[in-house]
Amino acid sequence: MKTIFFSLAIIFFTSTPFAQDDIDIVPYLKRIEAGEIETVRTNLVSLKVSNPLSINLLFLEGVVTENGQDAVSIYDKIVKEHPDNRYADAALYRIYSYYYALGLYETARTYQNKLQREYPESPYIKLTVQNLTAKNETQAVKQEEKNEPPRERPIRPVARDYKFTIQAGAFSSEANAASLKKEFEEAGYSSELKEKSVGGATFHIVLVGNFVEQSDAQSFLEILAKQYNLEGRIIPLGEN
Repeated sequence: MKTIFFSLAIIFFTSTPFAQDDIDIVPYLKRIEAGEIETVRTNLVSLKVSNPLSINLLFLEGVVTENGQDAVSIYDKIVKEHPDNRYADAALYRIYSYYYALGLYETARTYQNKLQREYPESPYIKLTVQNLTAKNETQAVKQEEKNEPPRERPIRPVARDYKFTIQAGAFSSEANAASLKKEFEEAGYSSELKEKSVGGATFHIVLVGNFVEQSDAQSFLEILAKQYNLEGRIIPLGEN
């Protein structure tokens, strides 16, 4: 799925006139597509030394940044301070993708609207529409299922009493997500990983804890915020 995302990205980028006063990062995006992200990450260090003011390299830094929150900060800087850069709409789309992956659909929709309003010709608009349309269709199916006559359900173990969990983070790197999961488990917390694809980009979601009451989850969320400096959120157990 990542390959599809970068293929689309390269097509979009190469079809846009290249600014003469900034470095061309398309070759590096192609190398990432080919699985050479570590090489690009290493090359980026020297590239930034030679081109300290490059906005294109700032975008490339966001692409190779594994922590989702850190990457969003980079993209947000591009969108706010350099809205005319050729990668600004791509940066905005990646912010949208991050929040969509976290299940923060209203926040994601805000960035979708901003993308449509400020970059009406952006090829990424179609991807956001597809994502949110698919979500609405899924919700409609769930609503239909709720309206169906009750069906006999199998008896489940005591774990059925748990209603909530905490979504602690979203990472493009599975290794980073696994590392956080291991850290939680070593601290005695139950944790699991799930994948979520947005526009062809795969995010690795870290879930931690199981709670019967939302108030219990909220208390634990505050503990996580202090101990791990994480912006998690409470979600119904089993939510995708």
